[in-house]
Amino acid sequence: MKKLVLYPNRILREVTPEITAVDEKLLKDINDLREVLLSKRGRAAGLAAPQIGLNRRFFGDISQGKKDLNLYINPKILATYGDKTRPIMTFDDGTKEPFMEGCLSFPDLFGIVKRYLKIEVSWDEVGKNLKLKTQTSKLEGIEAIVFQHELDHLDGILFVDHILEEKGDLFKFDGKRQMKWAVEKVIED
Repeated sequence: MKKLVLYPNRILREVTPEITAVDEKLLKDINDLREVLLSKRGRAAGLAAPQIGLNRRFFGDISQGKKDLNLYINPKILATYGDKTRPIMTFDDGTKEPFMEGCLSFPDLFGIVKRYLKIEVSWDEVGKNLKLKTQTSKLEGIEAIVFQHELDHLDGILFVDHILEEKGDLFKFDGKRQMKWAVEKVIED
């Protein structure tokens, strides 16, 4: 099984090229991503090809309750609705907290990233006769956040870039369900 690529590996900063054809290598790479993402179930909502060392333009995400991943080849955002905002999580008991975004390539680091909460997207999927077939959909909430996070990976953008640009705080999970401000400088590029 492929291993996760951690920052500061240079592949995380590369812009991935568009995929133009389906071949055995692409199918193997997709299967490798599926294996890694499903092995991280519960720790990750999505995973992009660069995060397993592949300079390929695809990512997968796991919808709640789904046994397999949604695969997005050559994903694009066609439209955004509303302004970027800091997402809020509402729990069953009615309490609310800011949504803390994290990334498998930055173990135990989290921060608040402004994202669009509703987007219209397109992507290619492997259709009959191994031809790419374009799909479109509107995504909201966590699905929209995950799509934007993973698409950023395909463009060499990392969630910490957004946090630093917005002069936000970066937090480190200490293993006891508490977050502490991370004083380490993360990005030196």
